[in-house]
This record gives sequence, C-alpha cells and structure tokens, in this order.
Amino acid sequence: MAGTPRIALVTYDPRGEESKDRDLPVLAGALREAGAETAVVHWDDPSVDWAGFDLALIRSTWDYSWRAEEFTAWAERCGQVTRLLNPVDVVRWNADKRYLGRLADAGVPAVPTRYFAPGDPVELPAGHEYVVKPTSGAGARYAARYPAGERDAALRQTERMHAEGFTVMVQPYLTGIETHGERALQFFGGRLLHASRKGAVLAPDTPYDADKIAHPDLRPWEPTAAELDVAERALAAVPGQPELLYARVDLVTGEDGRPCVMELELIEPNLFLWLHPDSVPLVVKAVLAAAG
Repeated sequence: MAGTPRIALVTYDPRGEESKDRDLPVLAGALREAGAETAVVHWDDPSVDWAGFDLALIRSTWDYSWRAEEFTAWAERCGQVTRLLNPVDVVRWNADKRYLGRLADAGVPAVPTRYFAPGDPVELPAGHEYVVKPTSGAGARYAARYPAGERDAALRQTERMHAEGFTVMVQPYLTGIETHGERALQFFGGRLLHASRKGAVLAPDTPYDADKIAHPDLRPWEPTAAELDVAERALAAVPGQPELLYARVDLVTGEDGRPCVMELELIEPNLFLWLHPDSVPLVVKAVLAAAG
C-alpha cells in the first residue's frame, strides 16, 4: 500500500537459541497492527537491503559490545541508505563507556571512574570495595565486584581484558545500590516514558566471566525530581544535541546520597515494555512519526 511505512526492528542473531528480547514480538505486533510493514532483522545479516526501509530502529543488538568496530561500521553503512535511530554519531559516542568521564567533565553527577587502556599499568583501590568492567560491555558481562585490598583476582581479570583489547574501567562499589537499587529512566520521543527499579547485579565472589541476571527484581518505579533532573542533564550533555528517539538513564545513589549516572544507554536499551504495557502505544506513535 502506498505510503505504508517500512520499519526494520534491528536485533541480534541468537544463533538458534530463543531471543532474550521479550519486547521485540510485542513491539513488532503493535507496529503491524498500526499499519506499518515491520521486519525483525539481524544487524549482521549480509542479505538485508537496508535501503528498503524507511527506518532502521536499533532495538536489541545485544552482541555489539564484543564487536564494537564491526557494529559501528554497520551503523555507518546503514545510516547512509536509510534513517537509522539512534543515529550513527550517537552509536559511536555511546559505544565506549568513557562517556561517563565526559559527562562528569560537563558537570553531570556520574559514578567516579578510572580508565586503563591495554598497556597501561592498572591501579586498584586499597581502601574500599570496587568494580572492574570493560568500557565496551552490556548485561554485566566481564564485570565483577572486589573487596577492598583484593588484587590478585582483579589483576587476572584486567590482564585477560587487556589481552582481548578491552579498556578497563575501575569504579567504587556504591553500597547505596544494596538499599536503593538501580533506577532506569526511559525516554522515548523526547519525553519520559516510564521508569523501573532493579536490585544489585554484582554479588560478592561472582566471577567476572560468569553469567549474571542483568535485571534482578525489576519493578515499576516513580522517579524523584532529583532523579529526573540528573537524567535530563545527562541527555542534554550528549555532544551535538542529536535527535534521540530513545534513551535510558541508569541511576544509582552516590556516596553523597544523591542520584548519579551509572550508565547512559543510547544504543540498544531494553525498554521493559513487558513491565510497562501502557507505554506500547506511545512508543508505536513515536516510531511511526520517526518513519515519516
């Protein structure tokens, strides 16, 4: 039918396993009911004609962090032939968690972070519990929590990460997460969509390469004025003021008792639509508008 929007929902290839994206069939079905030609496609499928879509919407490309250069190159190619959201400049900036340091430099409260590239000597805290993880990662992969003074296991982790080409992040473990959890504020179409709260992900003595539950004890949340302020400041600090169709700002309670940014998810954040079904029509409306 003439004028029917053609939308690609871009995901990962689960390699024969069931997809972990619970929102994908919900969103695809809702878009089709709204009259859009909607295809669920893998970002790394060489047979996909991206020019055949009015919009390529990045949704659950959850293997990108281990293939960041390949993924960014795909985003460059895709964005040249169709509308890609979020856009490639955002993908490039957000794919490396060194953006946390840039947010802090811009005055946005963020978890204090030190970075050690391959070849750098790694300095580990001696006086407090801390977290080690890669600057390119998702779902707590290659992330671990260490007690104050623990060095041997942490150094083995950093050595492996450096050998695989990852830059290492070292952060204090903010104990407020045990009480207040981690709050995820979701934005879509330029407005707050909904918010969720989850429990602590990193349990003591869990190996960095173990599978982890990425969103334990997830439940709806009503964000405070302070949380909303920090989230909006983080989004305003993204370079170039790009169009952000979607965003998720993950907040924790800092050592000063105030919210600070743990992560700013602008590439493939889980929207948790299964937890917030009332948000589905709002998302569909914004996606259709973006598709033109």
